[in-house]
Amino acid sequence: MVNLEQLLKDSERIKSLEIQGATNVAISAINFMCEYANRISENLTIDKIFKALYKAREVLFDTRDTEPAMRNGLNYIMNQLEKQKKELTKKRIFEIITHCRDEYKNMVKNSKEKIAQIGARRFPDPGSNKQFVVMTHCHSSVVNGIFLEARKQGKNNFKVIATETQPVLQGRKTVKKLLKNDIEVIHIVDSAMRWAVNNLDVDLIIIGADSLTSEGTIINKIGSRLLALVAHEEHVPFYVASPLLKYNPQTSFGILEKIEMRDPKEIWKEAPPNLQILNPAFETVSRRYIDGLISEAGIFAPSHVHTYFTKLYPDLI
Repeated sequence: MVNLEQLLKDSERIKSLEIQGATNVAISAINFMCEYANRISENLTIDKIFKALYKAREVLFDTRDTEPAMRNGLNYIMNQLEKQKKELTKKRIFEIITHCRDEYKNMVKNSKEKIAQIGARRFPDPGSNKQFVVMTHCHSSVVNGIFLEARKQGKNNFKVIATETQPVLQGRKTVKKLLKNDIEVIHIVDSAMRWAVNNLDVDLIIIGADSLTSEGTIINKIGSRLLALVAHEEHVPFYVASPLLKYNPQTSFGILEKIEMRDPKEIWKEAPPNLQILNPAFETVSRRYIDGLISEAGIFAPSHVHTYFTKLYPDLI
């Protein structure tokens, strides 16, 4: 068996949140798998190489509970290897993994570009007199891509309300990214969500997603459902922007997506003894509160995600 020491060090970067964001996690995990495969000895049999790769996949799977984009990418690699197992050599295995890595990266890149173009169409055309107010929660490179594309198209008459996103404050990454691109931002604490929608004339809410399920439920950073409920109460359109690559196909067979519980020290490093602290990282948002899923296949009801996923990505099933 191949030594897992380096892979365990690499995977810890995902587990510790050094690497954040579903897209970044997926690409990093695939890179780690590719590097691991390159370290496999030529002397191992094909069966032992496959055993080592499946073990590596298991190690990477265990880094985060709620990362279907990562799992889809790693499964894509193993599916392609299984199809050609009888004719494989060590060299060919590495070539296939490298090709799959690059292909999956392109899938992610292309999906994000399409989503940015589609999502930007929800913003008023240049020259609009009214300032458009958009709200978001946590940090999503996909959602940020929509904001940047809208600005690129000359739709400059908008500002973004961004939450801080406790306890790790990922919302600050969103703020810094937007300010760097000269987009006006208002930063608020998570508990001010309802106040902001009531007082700042929010026109549209867009959040990202860490996971999509067959029923149309999405899973995203804790606080997302609260924002969806506020949107529902105040009649503000609520959209989720996500590549279909974040769909978990296993949910169509009754398997429930897990909600990751994070280290309590993220909330309170020196908490009083005997205090129980719970730190759920994600929560579900029901399809009934989502006006549309903005994906690379277009905007549609989230309950149709399985249909569009199987059409676009049959090799990932």
